Parts: sequence; structure tokens; C-alpha cells
Amino acid sequence: MVIKHTIEFRREAVKISLNSGLSRERVATDLGSSKSTLGHCVSQYRTTDLPAAPEPSMVLV
Repeated sequence: MVIKHTIEFRREAVKISLNSGLSRERVATDLGSSKSTLGHCVSQYRTTDLPAAPEPSMVLV
């Protein structure tokens, strides 16, 4: 059976995974997901939600 999680659920799972200090495997188990699914969500988050590098003119010296 395939479980499709909402975007909000995935975002919260990524936040917990990155900020809790728990292993990805533990977070996935606690949330009823798999380690690979959580890893995929984290990878998607990192490529889409991280800010781009600042423009050279905006860098503070």
C-alpha cells in the first residue's frame, strides 16, 4: 500500500530530521515512514527551499 503524505507533513518531517538531532531512521520510524522516503524528502527540500547564493553586490565585507 502506498501512502501519499501531504506537503505540510513532508516539510515538518524534514524540519524534525534536520533539527532534532535524531537519526533519520529514528525520525522516519517515529513518523511511520521509511528512511529512504524521508531521505528523498530531505533531498527535495535542500534543492528547492534553500536560498540561492547572495549576489556579489550584496555580500557584506
